[in-house]
Amino acid sequence: MTGNQRYVAILLFEDVEDLDFVGPLSVFSIANRNIEPEPFVVFTVSEKKKSFPTRHGLTVMPAYTFERVPAPDIIVIPGGLGARREVHNEVVKSWIVNNAAAAEHVLSVCTGALLLGAAGLLNGLQATTHHSSLDKLQEIAPSAKIVKEARFVDNGKIVTAAGITAGIDAALYLVGKLINKECADKVKTIMEYTPAA
Repeated sequence: MTGNQRYVAILLFEDVEDLDFVGPLSVFSIANRNIEPEPFVVFTVSEKKKSFPTRHGLTVMPAYTFERVPAPDIIVIPGGLGARREVHNEVVKSWIVNNAAAAEHVLSVCTGALLLGAAGLLNGLQATTHHSSLDKLQEIAPSAKIVKEARFVDNGKIVTAAGITAGIDAALYLVGKLINKECADKVKTIMEYTPAA
């Protein structure tokens, strides 16, 4: 964190679900409008500096690698089919664990919760994920209390969101919590977004 600015690192990997990361990225970026200094510095990070496809064929290039990324205050862990593969990636899990320790908040979206579970960060906590992966999350994080039919669950530091668009809701919630409700409402208006709850 620099002054009043929070660094928001959005993890990327091959086959990431597009809206899982673009939704929160948009929320935090739009929250900056008409505020000086901007409250959020938003960037992407990946294990390697190379372009790769998302789940739906968008080619992305991360801004930073793990070795060169600024220390994040907020970490966004998206899901998608790639998240199931990254569950077995020790480098990714180590980066999450090491940076989560100093971060103010960690937000998983959809099956990004599987990465948090595999990294041991959901032990004893409440958590949710995409409805099709609730059983898988319980298998990976057996001591976690899985919450069904919730858009997101806030454990204080760690926030887990359900499937895809729920990541927008959770990011809006964090903007309201960290800045104020007026700022979150501004983002909703600009995005023309009406949350389900």
